Amino acid sequence: MNEAAQQNIQRPAPVVILVRPQLAENIGMCARAMANFGLSEMRLVAPRDGWPQKSALKKGAFSAAAGATHILTAAKHYDTLDAALFDLHHVYATTARFREQAKPVEAPAIALPDAARRIASGQKVGLMFGPERTGLESDEVMAASSIITFPVNPEYASLNLAQAVLLTGYEWMRASQGDALPFTMPEPSPPAPQGMVGQFFGFLEQELDHVRFFHPEGKKPVMMRNLRNIIHRMAPTEQDIRTLWGMIDLLAKGGKKPGSKKPGSKKPGSKNSLAEGEAPAVTDA
Repeated sequence: MNEAAQQNIQRPAPVVILVRPQLAENIGMCARAMANFGLSEMRLVAPRDGWPQKSALKKGAFSAAAGATHILTAAKHYDTLDAALFDLHHVYATTARFREQAKPVEAPAIALPDAARRIASGQKVGLMFGPERTGLESDEVMAASSIITFPVNPEYASLNLAQAVLLTGYEWMRASQGDALPFTMPEPSPPAPQGMVGQFFGFLEQELDHVRFFHPEGKKPVMMRNLRNIIHRMAPTEQDIRTLWGMIDLLAKGGKKPGSKKPGSKKPGSKNSLAEGEAPAVTDA
């Protein structure tokens, strides 16, 4: 377990309660989903195959956890739901069905910020999920303080157990730690100065003239403006210009011969303007 995972275990978070889970693999996948989003305490209420499980079932759960085995190892078993909820101050029951029970019904994006506020105030909060085939029974939903339901396609509202844990965990991570991304685009090279871009255009125009790209000649001003606008829309960096310059220069020289590290000679009468892959130094106008 890495340092980031250890920090998440130490950070207060909701307890995940799986009520009568059926498949070992699903318990393992729930552990994986929990670890993804900083949830670490799992409580199992009357799992169909018991807990801890026999070797074959245990292997399936631990394999599905994909490294989140610390959650399975620490998971607590309860015979009754009342015992599993005994020390919790607020419990959210997840369900896709209307239960006709007079208690708040919230989407995860609303419920989990509320859970974060409750935990910050010192409360213990639980997230309750039902068995794979039927979900929570009405009496189990009754034991909760409020209901979480997911805004899904009403014609196909069923989520598997690990999906429900994953979606809820994602909203917990957003609510408790914000939307900061684990990485961003690397810092690009500095923007290309106008002088460098202008020299590139001069080089490009020279090479295009050499291959009679501007045909008919009367359209050259419009065609060159279009090319300049393409490059300017890119807002090119210095590295962008160097790469484009080197690429076009190598093409103009005929490319590299097989087995050679040097570009081939340009056609007679052409100018050997640059070393391979390089743009000239920018000079003041």
